[in-house]
Amino acid sequence: MAKIAVLGYGTVGSGVVEVLSTNHDSISKRVGQEIEVKSVLDIRDFPDDPIQEKIVHNIDDIINDSEIDVVVEVMGGVEPAFTFVKKALEAGKSVCTSNKALVAAHGPQLLAMAKERKLNFMFEASVGGGIPIIRPLNQSLTADEIINITGILNGTTNYILTKMSNEGSDYEVVLKEAQDLGYAERNPEADVEGFDACRKIAILTSLAYGSTVHFEEIYTEGISNITTQDFKYAQKLGYVVKLLATSYKKDGKVYAMTAPFMIESSHPLYNVNDVLNGIYVNGNVLGNVMFFGAGAGKLPTASAVVSDVVDCVKHKGTNVMTVWSNKELELGNTEDEVRSFFVRVKGSLDDLTKIKENFGNVKTVTVDGIEGEFGFVTEEMTEKEFAEAAKNIPMISRIRIDKTVFS
Repeated sequence: MAKIAVLGYGTVGSGVVEVLSTNHDSISKRVGQEIEVKSVLDIRDFPDDPIQEKIVHNIDDIINDSEIDVVVEVMGGVEPAFTFVKKALEAGKSVCTSNKALVAAHGPQLLAMAKERKLNFMFEASVGGGIPIIRPLNQSLTADEIINITGILNGTTNYILTKMSNEGSDYEVVLKEAQDLGYAERNPEADVEGFDACRKIAILTSLAYGSTVHFEEIYTEGISNITTQDFKYAQKLGYVVKLLATSYKKDGKVYAMTAPFMIESSHPLYNVNDVLNGIYVNGNVLGNVMFFGAGAGKLPTASAVVSDVVDCVKHKGTNVMTVWSNKELELGNTEDEVRSFFVRVKGSLDDLTKIKENFGNVKTVTVDGIEGEFGFVTEEMTEKEFAEAAKNIPMISRIRIDKTVFS
């Protein structure tokens, strides 16, 4: 019998316990032995829950327990999670986590510690919730050179943008609804400002290219400035607006960004709606693959955590190699990226002279009921060229356009 400990009995932690109980027999068959939750660390007590008999309040009760082989960290945040995970690895215990903040900040260090000790540090649930993406990048797609990873990696923002698009609701109204439904935190900044998705694309990019990408170095914009007017223009153009986290390799350089984009119906992520996530990967040999499903939630995330637990138990004493070195990957300059832009500008179609002087040929668009402005779509240009041209016009806002298609 393999014995594990769970750090944190919140949404995901209780889900891990539930998954191991619900699918006990099938999991045992796959592992070749039973898996038992011996201890659960939490600052709280749960007197009405059978888990209470396993609750401990001191991490050392778990670290010093020689019977525990695997520690599941689902506390969230960088500290004290980082300290606890290091202690577990130093004590000869493999670790599974759903904690994207921890993985983004310290992934290569913890992987190196695990490798040195013939243990494992696994984090499938840190990106995409229940969607398998870490393992495919680490194992199934190793024959490919990854060209592009583009994903809708945050269910909260995707829910908000979907509702705004389909129902014409204002951002603040949908945000409150998302909070009432439990999709968004009371302080939604990490989601709506793009930080959550940015950490996830940093992890995926690091795995895809084998070197460390710091999320702080990725250009990031959120959705808080997206308006109902933007969606009206998008609908007129045949686009939808999505928060995309993307990285790609071009001319030997890797570029990464998290921001709202307009995408058309041929885009692989066009129909990924509500709280679902979707991740598009293009490899130079395989071509295009899509990963789609529940990107968050108690049981989907717990399912991914338990899959890592199974791997750790099956590979006890053997390190499952993950290529992610401490060497830093220098990202290409965002100013050099080339794309088209949708722009809203004050004035009327009679005022095109200055637009054409600065942007060349553009596709204009107007929407009934929106007065005193119009929109246009630029030809492809660099971010730097766009920024320079935009200084010379009465711009209201701009949204980038992503033209990724299945080839």
